[in-house]
Parts: sequence; structure tokens; C-alpha cells
Amino acid sequence: MSEAKLYVVKNDDGKYWDFSANSGFWSSKIAYPNTTIRKDQAEQVVNEHGGHVVTLIEEPEKVVLTKEQAEIVDYANGFYLPARYISNNSDDDEELLIDAYVNGYTVAKENKYNVKVPHAEGWHFQKYSRESKRGSRNDWKPFPAKDIDSNMSKDLFLFTEAEIEHYGLQDCEKEEVTDDAD
Repeated sequence: MSEAKLYVVKNDDGKYWDFSANSGFWSSKIAYPNTTIRKDQAEQVVNEHGGHVVTLIEEPEKVVLTKEQAEIVDYANGFYLPARYISNNSDDDEELLIDAYVNGYTVAKENKYNVKVPHAEGWHFQKYSRESKRGSRNDWKPFPAKDIDSNMSKDLFLFTEAEIEHYGLQDCEKEEVTDDAD
């Protein structure tokens, strides 16, 4: 199956040929009238009016990686044979990481949760912070706090899955928090 491509003709002044009216080079922006699906048509314009053919292709979709996978891909950039580095440092996700290296990637956002204190309505676990002044007295572990105080950062109440497991809160009810600001 052949991939559909669009072609434009661009001159040395950075202007594109108008294929709809064949009226010459008129715009420095690529828009519908500037494109054609026929490469031979674009080459004919070049032969008759100058410029050069530019093939427009769709940018490949970026791969979504975990933070750890992204670190492997980033580190591979410093190697003479990045594919070998990726191959040596990945388990079952080698193909995914190579694809990310070639086409680019984004890092998946970790889900975050408010973790409810069992049998205590309106209470959630909070992480230690300078505002809470409970750090060393509480072994730096999360502690119960009445619903989120507007004076404190809401981030103090947000836990990743890894943090929930680390602090032993996996048996508690949790509410996923979505960040609509992104």
C-alpha cells in the first residue's frame, strides 16, 4: 500500500506555487492551493517556472514511554551505536524504544491519587512538608489530615502508585485526580 503524499513547489524566495490558479509563486505559507498529490505536476512547474519540489509527509506519531524508558532513550543519544545500547538495556520493549529513538517520544503522566484514611470521613493522607512540621516526628511518612486546607499545596495530598505501595497504603481507598490544566 503506497503512502499518500503531498507535494509543493518552493522558489528561492520562500514562496510556494499556487496549483489552483497556476498564477505563479504567491504565498510564503503552505495552504491547500499550494499542494498537489501529483509529483509529475510539481516537477513540470519546476521545469517551466523554477524552484524545487518539496515532499510533505506526515510527522510520525510520538511513542508514549514511562519515565524509566525515556531515560534509556535519552542516554542512548550519547552512544556511537544507540540501538545496541537500547538493546542491551531493555527487556521486552526494545522495539518500542528504538521506535521512540527514531520518531520521538513523550513521557506518560503518572496517575495521581488522593488516598482516603480508612473509617474517617473527610480525612486523606498527606505527605510530609515544611508546612506540616511533622517530618521527623512522623518518620517522614504520610499522616492523616482533615480535607485539603486551602493554605497548603494540593500536591501534598497526591500520591503515585509507587508512593502508595512504598508507604503501604495500597489497602486504602483512593480517588484518581485528573489535572485539567494540561
